[in-house]
Amino acid sequence: MFQGRTWPSESRTFTDAASGVTVRQLTNYKGHSHHLYFTNPGWYDGGRRMLFGSDRDNRSNLFSIELASGQITQLTDLEPLPAPHELEFLTVCVNPIRDEAYFRHGRQMRAIDLDSLQQRVLYEIPDGFVHSMANVTADGRYVCEGIYQDLSGRFRVDLLRGYVGFAEIHDAHPESRILRAAVDGSGVQTVWQENYWIGHVNTSPTQPHLVTFCHEGPWQKVDNRIWCLDISTGRAWKVRPRQGGEIVGHEYWHADGTHIGYHGAWPDGRKFFGRIRHDNTDRKEVAFPHTTGHIHSNDFSLIVGDGGKHIRLWKWTGDGFDGPRILCEHYSSMNIQQAHPHPRFTPDGRQVVFTTDRSGYCNVRMVDVPSFESLPMLKE
Repeated sequence: MFQGRTWPSESRTFTDAASGVTVRQLTNYKGHSHHLYFTNPGWYDGGRRMLFGSDRDNRSNLFSIELASGQITQLTDLEPLPAPHELEFLTVCVNPIRDEAYFRHGRQMRAIDLDSLQQRVLYEIPDGFVHSMANVTADGRYVCEGIYQDLSGRFRVDLLRGYVGFAEIHDAHPESRILRAAVDGSGVQTVWQENYWIGHVNTSPTQPHLVTFCHEGPWQKVDNRIWCLDISTGRAWKVRPRQGGEIVGHEYWHADGTHIGYHGAWPDGRKFFGRIRHDNTDRKEVAFPHTTGHIHSNDFSLIVGDGGKHIRLWKWTGDGFDGPRILCEHYSSMNIQQAHPHPRFTPDGRQVVFTTDRSGYCNVRMVDVPSFESLPMLKE
């Protein structure tokens, strides 16, 4: 069994040229490093450590960083695999109850004990399917994952590098399933199945029976982007039903586990931030004229996005959003999925973590969130 390899701290700090805040770069290696996808929190050990993926020694593996000291530990030592099952760690998910994480390896979903580094296979997906997003239920009992038909034999597919095949997969309406696998190894069930491309399976952080998923594809073409599924009953329903000409996306759970955040544009082209309860009540949408990129928030009071070349913040004023204000620059190319900044707040809302390849390689950065009013306005 792999015993783990430690790497000395690679942390460095610098003053951001646009906002003057102090940015801490957590990784610095001649290979790409990235934090997890913005809907997948990577903190564990009481928030003292954070998971990230990194390409070192000509292979991709899972790592953790002790945030106080900066010391890095390599958690896996895996051989590269060919597409469509190549190794990537954007979709790793952490158990909220115990220090265990789950990652895909070929057709397997594996569990790794983050202390002992012992691995075990939870399940294998069927032949002819590929993995999508995975997350863990709030009670820590189940991994929920989306899978869909592998169509790479029919046309070229490379979603990690330029969304190649993205529109074609949507148009093909592949068979898709949502799996619920017990983390104790007692079995896996298909809890939802349909002939529409399913992506972004996200578990509520407080409601163990609720997951959202999306109908994936070009936002202007999907029938309805956001869906909710009760995995205890198998009932699914539309969330924030789409009206003709609207686009909606980048949905994520607020920390309360009952509201869902998103952004989009109305038929007349006006952009908006939105939030809604999973049962379609308490809907609030606010117009604003700015570029968002990926967005994240713990609630509706402060939102972070990565549109353009800056990590930007918006603050709720009671009747609209002030901003955007510049938290810091990112200037990432976004040429590959691992280079998307995907900013997200820490659970306490005091910091933002993001990835950028501005240095030539993707690296993970973290920045404290200062007083909103102290940050410069962004002129778009």
